[in-house]
This record gives sequence, structure tokens and C-alpha cells, in this order.
Amino acid sequence: MAARSPIPLTLTALLLLAGPMPAQEPEPSRPSTSFRTGVELVSLNVTVTDPAGRYVTDLTQEDFAVYEDGVKQDLTFFSRTNFPVTLTFLIDTSSSMEEKMATAQEAAVGYARRLRPQDLAAVVDFDSRVEVLQSFTNSVPSLERAIRKTSAGGSTSLYNAIYVSLKESRKAVAGPAGEVRRRALILLSDGEDTSSLVSFDEVLELARRSDTAIYAIGLMSSEPNPTRAFREANYALRQFASETGGRAFFPSDVGDLATTYGQIFEELSSQYTLGYTPKNTRQDGAWRRMVVRVGRPNVTARTKEGYYAPGAR
Repeated sequence: MAARSPIPLTLTALLLLAGPMPAQEPEPSRPSTSFRTGVELVSLNVTVTDPAGRYVTDLTQEDFAVYEDGVKQDLTFFSRTNFPVTLTFLIDTSSSMEEKMATAQEAAVGYARRLRPQDLAAVVDFDSRVEVLQSFTNSVPSLERAIRKTSAGGSTSLYNAIYVSLKESRKAVAGPAGEVRRRALILLSDGEDTSSLVSFDEVLELARRSDTAIYAIGLMSSEPNPTRAFREANYALRQFASETGGRAFFPSDVGDLATTYGQIFEELSSQYTLGYTPKNTRQDGAWRRMVVRVGRPNVTARTKEGYYAPGAR
């Protein structure tokens, strides 16, 4: 697909590309990925690890218990299948990334080369602008060219970039009817937001509604005396990841990026997908918190923290 032109750092441009912000025009909330078999299910992707951090992949449906607002739900969908992924590479190209760009590019390209024909990926970079370098495609050469086009310069419009990327992910080409597809965003950044027009709270709200797991990579850990702004940036990345069922990484050296991307690939390949019809049938648009328990000792289950119920029709 054709690459897009740079997007100027203006609120009008953000709105034209990504549509209205949630605060201006609330969208009908959808529970996670839907499997249409006569009813609409809430779905969640679950990562299970043992105390050593290894992925546990031999569980059955009977091993899982899902609670919504404290009420146990009846699972009606379970799969260990490695479903197709719709993935966004979101790369910080602000001026502070200049010496890290070559290594960052190689790490992202390494991940792109592991994508399967059924997967889709896009490349977005951001500094003072947000630029969609490659729309969603399954062409690995196109993705590699887009990643290698990134170059450093400018400020850091981190929240703008996440906002645009989440909106773009919704526009990805749909697969066959009934196809189950997971959405993920890999965000690489080395500093705090300095120039966005949307706020952290606005973007976090959109992330909670997006059905997209955010895997955040923060290259801030090498700072000997991190500033308050850097600590806040770390907090923001952790929040985006935990709220959406992703994970935050803080490698101590840019040379560790290839390993970090490999960990994300392994996690996305090791998840379970669960689905249930909520016992709470109220269409009140309320936030519903989810907890997953696993009936095996010494393992930990991780998924997104909840979802918004549909609003009244």
C-alpha cells in the first residue's frame, strides 16, 4: 500500500486522520474482539507465565476462571491458536534517538521478518510530527523499507502518535467473516512527551476502548539520575501496557532491543484467547473490571484490566 505524507503537528490534522477524540464524540463501546456465533462475546487474550517468566502453553479451558466485577463468568470460547495479528510498529524518531536509530531499525526489521503471511503490520514514526510510513500490509519488504526510512530529528509527540496509531489500527483491512484477529502496538521511545496536543488521560481512555495490546519499550533506564519527566514517562508507558494487557520493557542498553522484540514476538505467539457472554446484561456504558485466575499453582495470568460495556441503544 502507498505510504502517506507527513502529518503536521496540528489538532486539525490529528482529527482528519484519526477522527474525533473520545471527549468530543463518544463512540459506541465495543467489548473486546467479537466472535459472532449468534451472540456477541467479550474476549480477552491471556498470557500465563511461571515463576521463571516462561510462558505456560499447555492449559485447558477448565484451568481458567474469569471474573467480571467479582462475578464468575461462564466461558463459551477457548483457544490456544496463534491467531493472525494486526501489528503497529510505532517508532520514536525525535532528535534524542539519533545515535540509537540504526540499532532500533535492525531490531524492528528482525521482528517484521518473523511475521506470517496472514499477519498485517504498519509502520508509524513520530517526532514533532506523526507520519504513517507504511499502512497495514503483509509485505515484509515494504515494512522493512518503511522502517529503514526513519530518521531522527525534532521533539516528541508521544501521545499524538499513540492516538493516531490506535485510530489507524481500527481501519486495518478486515479478514474473512468470523476471523479472529488480535491487535497489538509495539511502541519504542526514549523520552517523555514534549509536544502533543492530546493529553495522557485522553489517550489512555482511547487505549482502554481500543482492543489493542500496547507493548511499550522505554529506553530511559540508562539515565544515571532520571528526571521527574523521565519518571513520568516510565509511568505512562507502564500504564498504557497494563491497562491494555500488554507489557512494558525498559532495556538498559539499546543493544538489547533485538532481545526485547523477540520477547514480544514470543508472548504474542503464546497467548490464550478466552470468550464469554457477560452475566451483566445492562447496556450502561460502564467500565467493567476483569480478573483471570488459573487453577495451577505458581503461575501468573495477565490480561487487560477491563472493558466498557455497550451504551444504551
